[in-house]
Amino acid sequence: MVIGRSEEPVYVWINENGVEIRDASPIWGKDTYDSAAWIKSKTSFKATVATIGQAGERLAPIAGIPHIGNIVRAAARTGLGAVMGSKNLKAVAVLGSQDISVTKAEALNDSVKKRLDHIRKATEAFSKYGTSGGVENYEKIGNFPIQNWRGSHWEGAASISGVTMHDTVLTGRKGCWRCPIACGRHINIKDGPYAGLSGEGPEYESIGTLGGLCMVDDLNAIAKANQLCNRYGLDTISAGATVAFAMEAFEKGILTSADTDGLELTWGNAESLLEAIRMMGERQGIGELLSLGSKAMAEALGQNASEFAVHVKGLEPSAHDPRRFFSQALSYCTAARGACHNASWSHPYELGLSMPEIGIDKPMDAFQVQGKAEFTIKLQDFNTAMDCLIMCRFTQVGRAITIDNILEWLNLITGLDVDQSELMLAGERVFNLKRLYNTKLGISRKDDMLPLRFLTLNRKAADLPNQLPPIGSLLADYYQLRGWDENGIPTKIK
Repeated sequence: MVIGRSEEPVYVWINENGVEIRDASPIWGKDTYDSAAWIKSKTSFKATVATIGQAGERLAPIAGIPHIGNIVRAAARTGLGAVMGSKNLKAVAVLGSQDISVTKAEALNDSVKKRLDHIRKATEAFSKYGTSGGVENYEKIGNFPIQNWRGSHWEGAASISGVTMHDTVLTGRKGCWRCPIACGRHINIKDGPYAGLSGEGPEYESIGTLGGLCMVDDLNAIAKANQLCNRYGLDTISAGATVAFAMEAFEKGILTSADTDGLELTWGNAESLLEAIRMMGERQGIGELLSLGSKAMAEALGQNASEFAVHVKGLEPSAHDPRRFFSQALSYCTAARGACHNASWSHPYELGLSMPEIGIDKPMDAFQVQGKAEFTIKLQDFNTAMDCLIMCRFTQVGRAITIDNILEWLNLITGLDVDQSELMLAGERVFNLKRLYNTKLGISRKDDMLPLRFLTLNRKAADLPNQLPPIGSLLADYYQLRGWDENGIPTKIK
């Protein structure tokens, strides 16, 4: 636990010999990749380094914490990078080699090995095309974000999909530690203005926000934008969404070129997207305002800007449209950190997945209201338990791993005898604890609301469902089933 603030920039080095606080002054002002490389040179090249970039140092509210190891991933959302920056904490580096205690190691290994072939087969397409393999289908059914969430269809989606990435710039796949799925993308751009860019490829959420929301149909430019966010330590979802909001404000005349230092924030303008990200990371010029995120930026701009600032509790949505999946709408409203699809990861269960073990025997109709609250709660509780176990969402693809597998492995590791009801209860308890923390900070029903765009703007294409989520009735059912009062506060008995 890191308490207080250092007088000078430091990093924390955690290893088998203990914990050290070391000087980070030489890398203050450096990006995450350069910082991680320097720290590894001072500690171990095998270490994993969780580090902030310039955005976190300069306390940008949408700054995250990239983790630089064998794969680059980030604790990106809700401004955690700014928390580290406020402490003058540049990074945390970790390395260990001791064995992990497993109660029945041989039985665990045997059980996992028996499941591996099924996991690989169930996730074959997902492994091949990555998270962005679903871009074209999501655009087709109305789940892909377009033009700050006001568009219906967009032909540019095909040119930035995971399939296109696979056929053009993909050079390899990456996975988390020993993952048989390896959905991570490694790309290499050989020609054009971004030639020489090599490294992590953009994931679905980054393509949806940096691409679809801003209507940028150049995959290489999106890859560059994604890498800039990683280097500066910016949340790609909030960064893309805020630039899209700014593009609409520019279109409406609320922002002008005088405000942007001449930057033309027009739809599809890849160069402006990249420059806006640079300015956000540096917190220079219009970047100072952009780095606040769309809610605070809209409040600063005034006029009617808040009407098209798309967020829940200040957090810009993931690249999944709640007008397409009512469970997603309900979960965006009630999730502890705002519009996060991972709180329930429910939309696949309105498309084709099922989980009979918790009573989801078949996919639920996306626009069904009756029973939707119970459906959403079950998936929120289950996925909260998955978070406690550090289990990846994508193991649910094709039922690659079932609850029975999870319970068997948990019990073999720990020697416990946890059953399904206990697993779900743990998820429910944690979900309620997060709500209690939020209510202590003033969160209630008044905050459990979708932005106006999702409540008032229908998509116009004839082939898309023309329905808006009835949040009032969904929330009433949800609160009752959760054991929360009509204001969204957990009751004493709960």
